[in-house]
Amino acid sequence: MNFMKLAENRYSMRSFSDKPIEQEKLDLIMRAAQIAPTACNYQAIKIYVIRSEEGIKKANELSRCIFGANTVIMVAYDKNGEWHNPLEEGITSGQQDASIAAAHIMFEAWELGIGSCWVNLFPNSKAAEVYGLPENIVPVLLMPIGYPSESAHPAKLHKQYRPISELVEEL
Repeated sequence: MNFMKLAENRYSMRSFSDKPIEQEKLDLIMRAAQIAPTACNYQAIKIYVIRSEEGIKKANELSRCIFGANTVIMVAYDKNGEWHNPLEEGITSGQQDASIAAAHIMFEAWELGIGSCWVNLFPNSKAAEVYGLPENIVPVLLMPIGYPSESAHPAKLHKQYRPISELVEEL
């Protein structure tokens, strides 16, 4: 495995085929999420795999960015299980932990020939309500996931990066 090649080639998939994700591949993708590092290893993440016709319909009603995927992963965290920074009130790990798990999902999926797109364009609290999540569960992102359609391609800006000198600064 060459991580840099994987990271450089992966792109946000916005056009999916109808081919379903095989259960064994979905299991590997979920394993990648399971082993993602979390604050103090509390593992306060919660992952919902949405594949039913009704569930996908709800996802499409919540966001215009499902892109025809027949599987959507909602990554969330449990407010009751997240780490709390003892040095500063209100600083917790839930969103970061969910984000790390989501990154693991995206990269493992890509390794298996499966594309995904990180979607923030949805009403998080309404998603929790629509899917009947407990009050302590906070959705962070939706991720349409699946095999690319024949017309799938990276966005025009995919390989345009700001210079490292603009991103990195020594203190």
